[in-house]
Amino acid sequence: MKNKAKNQNSPWVRRIAVALACLLAGGLVLAAWLLMGPNTRAFGDKKYFYVRTGSNYQDVLEGLKEQGIIGSAATFNIVAKKLDYPARVKAGRYEIKKGMSNLEIVRALRSGRQAPVRLVINKLRTKDDFVRLVSRNLEADSLTMQALLQDPVYLRQFGLDTNTVMSAVMPDTYEFFWNTSAVKVFEKLENNYEKFWTDERKSKATTLGLSPAEVTILASIVEEETNRHDEKPAMASVYLNRLRTGMRLGADPTVKFALKNFALKRIRGEHLEYDSPYNTYRYSGLPPGPICTPSAKSIDAVLTPADTEYLYFCARPDYSGYHDFASNYREHMQNARAYQKWLNSRNIK
Repeated sequence: MKNKAKNQNSPWVRRIAVALACLLAGGLVLAAWLLMGPNTRAFGDKKYFYVRTGSNYQDVLEGLKEQGIIGSAATFNIVAKKLDYPARVKAGRYEIKKGMSNLEIVRALRSGRQAPVRLVINKLRTKDDFVRLVSRNLEADSLTMQALLQDPVYLRQFGLDTNTVMSAVMPDTYEFFWNTSAVKVFEKLENNYEKFWTDERKSKATTLGLSPAEVTILASIVEEETNRHDEKPAMASVYLNRLRTGMRLGADPTVKFALKNFALKRIRGEHLEYDSPYNTYRYSGLPPGPICTPSAKSIDAVLTPADTEYLYFCARPDYSGYHDFASNYREHMQNARAYQKWLNSRNIK
């Protein structure tokens, strides 16, 4: 017994015991670090991970590996199963920050706490432009969105049709969850459009003898004619005066829209003959729908036009972007000849 006690108290036994304890503790620390320590691969400050609607846990795991987001799939898998994430997969767009642990990644994904998408809408000309913008930034299916914009029964509830539908797509910055459906995307934009049309704006439209949709259509022409906000009220007055006097609008941008050729720099005779209800050289009144998504400033320019007798305008023979306005055809032709001469001198076709 004494010998056994001596052996247990010998320095060598104690050293071995301490070493084993250290190894065990080190192993536990290492295991804890592998499970709870940083598990993101080398990338910038943050990265976005997308979980598509209908995805299962295996899809998520494969996506994390393929996109180079996690360093160890094995340790992630342990933590994910421990927190029951495989049964709680939620679609969405998630922000993964550099240095996040398995626990942090799993909790973010399991919570469904998405990083919202800021959808910036500037000037768009066609439904296809809008559909492409949405499908590039959100999960919403492009075919579903396209079908929605072509569905007269669905659009009727908003007082819109397949021609005027783009009136509801106002330039602005919108915030969406990435997996927002096509229907919810359109409804949010349409709701913003409804809020824009206050009683005051509706009253101004009524005074002009126009509906909000018709004001938007006219504003879309103004938007395409000039980038200069300070001359938009004068531009609007030209078209309103033409409507009042029964003149055709004769707006070059409507011809470009009809032809779907927005690169045209000069409108020629053959272009003016193109048969389309959007060609305001051939058809009287407003076109059936907007030719772009006009800004709020263009809409307000139509609602509060300058008080003029202008019936014509022509781009100035310079690069200012401004126009020369005229109330009679003789003066207009003088301006037009000066502009044509300037174009020819610069070989602009």
